[in-house]
Amino acid sequence: MPLTLLHNATTLVTMDAQRREIADGALTFDGQEILWVGRSEDLPLHLAAEVTQRIDARGKLVLPGFVNTHHHFYQTLTRVIPAAQDAVLFDWLKILYPIWAELTPGDVQISTQLALTELLLSGCTTSSDHHYLWPNGSRLDDQFEAAERVGVRFHGARGSMSLGESAGGLPPDRVTEPEAAILQDCRRVVESFHNPRRFAMRRVVIAPCSPFSVTPELMRESAALARSFGPGMNVHLHTHLAETADEEAFCLEKFGYRPGDYAQELGWTGDDVWHAHCVHLNQPEIENFAATRTGVAHCPTSNMRLASGIAPVRAMRDAGVAVGLGVDGSASNDGSHLLAEVRQCLLLQRLGLSLSKPLGNPKAMTAREALEIATLGGAAILGRDDIGSLAPGMAADIIAFDLNALTYAGGAVHDPVAALVFCQPQPVDLAIINGRLLVKEGVPLNIDLPTLTDNHNRAARALLVRAGRI
Repeated sequence: MPLTLLHNATTLVTMDAQRREIADGALTFDGQEILWVGRSEDLPLHLAAEVTQRIDARGKLVLPGFVNTHHHFYQTLTRVIPAAQDAVLFDWLKILYPIWAELTPGDVQISTQLALTELLLSGCTTSSDHHYLWPNGSRLDDQFEAAERVGVRFHGARGSMSLGESAGGLPPDRVTEPEAAILQDCRRVVESFHNPRRFAMRRVVIAPCSPFSVTPELMRESAALARSFGPGMNVHLHTHLAETADEEAFCLEKFGYRPGDYAQELGWTGDDVWHAHCVHLNQPEIENFAATRTGVAHCPTSNMRLASGIAPVRAMRDAGVAVGLGVDGSASNDGSHLLAEVRQCLLLQRLGLSLSKPLGNPKAMTAREALEIATLGGAAILGRDDIGSLAPGMAADIIAFDLNALTYAGGAVHDPVAALVFCQPQPVDLAIINGRLLVKEGVPLNIDLPTLTDNHNRAARALLVRAGRI
């Protein structure tokens, strides 16, 4: 493979063990792996002699690619549905379930392409997606096919719903599946697509949707299935948990446990598990997650959009819980901009209001900590030791932002790293994934954006027609 040198970066944020920020930074990578990181002037002579490609990062802030730990790609097709714009989670779901029941394999593919492209342009190089309903012949295979076209590392979470309205659950029966079929297909997609090796572009996650849409038996069987492949396969588990006060009341009434305690009782804690949201965990549940090394995907914009509350990320981090960021579904965020979530994470933790604490704390989250959550934090809860930092032996997943952008004027002079978070989020200027240049000067090299957007909008209209909404 040709040796590539990226050099002259205004600042190179490594997120390595020392959290080095290197002025006039540089790195080299040979295909998918980073070989050397340091100052441009310190490039070893033997590497300089082997360089065949150069990327001039002058005027740019260079970082490891961001990691998105929770999303629902298909929801790009149902952004800002009028009836769901001002609803809380349970009502929002009831409005949207009948529309989602009309999804086709083509809808899954086009929404996956669009969401991943939007993520890519925000600096995301690895993303998980939690897809939990599979009508009309759609399969996880459709997502892997679409993800390969975009080029983002993809953890496909094979979600599921089995507890329909007739059995006391929230979703309509028509979007649920028999549990035996769910488990059979989970095994199939792991055996077909999951790659446990370093630098893998494809992994599979087993991911029942939530406590109010599956049975305790499916939760336990899903955990047993994931772990039956053995630690070397690194098959992780994911679900929604403690997102709303309604969910807390549901778990207490139906199962006799608070959500975090319910997860523990089901065997859904451990370093192979991460939960989305966790807005309503109490301190003992947080401490149990820390002790069991259970991860959390924090989705600040979605939690605000649905008025779910403020996740206690400061308390989680202080206790030692691994926390990553997620944009969440594009019908509860209406965007897929991971850098925007970094900023929201910082601001929301500073706000941190409650009846017992009417004032916030400007020291509750720093810009660098928010960036750490978006990189190393996400890598940790996805079970990756090959992404999240720029260091020798790590994946060549590299992003850069143009510090000459209008929004960074002034801020980039004083603290370019903090400016990235505090100032208005911008599109990425450069993105490299697994050693492949995918975005240059803010333009995706392998994606026709107008055609993608037009095809996606046609699919969104057709979906509403099938659902009888237009």
